[in-house]
Amino acid sequence: MHTPPSDDLATLDTADSAPRPAEPGAPRRAASPWRGRVMAAGLILAALNLRPAVTSLGPLLEEVRADLGMSGTVAGVLTSVPAACFALFGFTAPRLARRWGPVAVVCAGLAAIAAGLLLRPLAGGTVAFLAASALALAGIAVSNVLMPVIVKRWFPDRVGSMTGLYSMGLSLGTAASAAVTVPMTDALGGSWRTGLGVWALLAAVALVAWLFLARDRTSGSRADGAEATRTEAGGKEAGRTDADASAPAESVAAAETAAPADGPAIRITRSPLAWAMAVFFGFQATAAYISMGWMPQIFRDAGVSASTSGLLLAVMMAMGVPLAFVLPRIAARLRHQGVLVVILGVFGLTGYAGLWLAPAGGAWAWALLLGIANCAFPLALTMIGMRTRTHAGVVRLSAFAQSVGYLLSIPGPLLVGVLYQHSGGWGQPIALMAGFMVPQIIAGVLAGRDRTLEDEG
Repeated sequence: MHTPPSDDLATLDTADSAPRPAEPGAPRRAASPWRGRVMAAGLILAALNLRPAVTSLGPLLEEVRADLGMSGTVAGVLTSVPAACFALFGFTAPRLARRWGPVAVVCAGLAAIAAGLLLRPLAGGTVAFLAASALALAGIAVSNVLMPVIVKRWFPDRVGSMTGLYSMGLSLGTAASAAVTVPMTDALGGSWRTGLGVWALLAAVALVAWLFLARDRTSGSRADGAEATRTEAGGKEAGRTDADASAPAESVAAAETAAPADGPAIRITRSPLAWAMAVFFGFQATAAYISMGWMPQIFRDAGVSASTSGLLLAVMMAMGVPLAFVLPRIAARLRHQGVLVVILGVFGLTGYAGLWLAPAGGAWAWALLLGIANCAFPLALTMIGMRTRTHAGVVRLSAFAQSVGYLLSIPGPLLVGVLYQHSGGWGQPIALMAGFMVPQIIAGVLAGRDRTLEDEG
């Protein structure tokens, strides 16, 4: 990837700066070691905050439902809100990144997370609770999309290991919020409002760190936006201005093109690879958000205590801590990641079968198996980085796969809630969860083939 040799941001914005296409093999100026370490720490802090808004709710869902008067169907809507917000707001991430830069957008996202988590406990009804949750989830959505972009931009030769580090932080935050929310709620007086609101403090800590990164002129916040714009103009006349180059489509939904300088362009919506990635991402997200929203309730209905149910969810999420660091490294060494997709799918199907047969008796084993299956998320992030050669390509593929994927995942948690409400048990919902694994495996195998988005031109 080609990077301008100067740190002077004014140089990046001048009209007489010729747009230059991304060059995958071109050397980039090495950043100082301390800056790389600071960015790595920032990635971990951000990742820690990208799931507590969801997983802290699962263990307390019964109390929230009782206090706010939610039915099972409405609770199903609530568990679908994360996917809906990720799909809706994820589409805006590329446009925001071009305008303000990825670092600044992640800062704004962390601010939205902190504000949403702080406001949610103050809600007096379902609508206000959903609105505050949506604010936090909007911040998570844009950060989700831009994390692979930042990894690709700052660590182009370590995509696998840095994606693993980021995914490990994400899994750690997910597991910690699931494990400690109930004990912390009890220690703070027993109110679900306090137990959910305390997670705003973690977001505030991450926000401070990213404000420091945003102040660093060499962090690439505007540079990334300008480079993305120039890459979009690759192959066009060298005299165009940045303003002209940024004029095309506003979002992935507008079907922007992504291509290297030496190949024809392809619309992202016409890319078989992009659709395979989106479907794979969507079904793994469906499994994850059904687990985070409903798994504690499944265990509680089987006779497991609330605190133990939270620990079981934490075990599921904690499996991603070591595996999220190892799996991307393995995936980066393989030409075809389909074998990993199949292995994770088999773990998932086995876990659902056990959950249907003996939800309480083998609860810890099923939690371990489903936790391994949920590591499809770091695998998907790694594949996004590996299936592109240019900065603009990874921006578009990340935005498309995550936004469309989360859009596809919206009905899953809702359907689980509806089936649970009308069947009065968990047999049908668990069968549905297992059924979702089949298209996930098929799409993952197709997405894991050794090719790039730019090759499809």
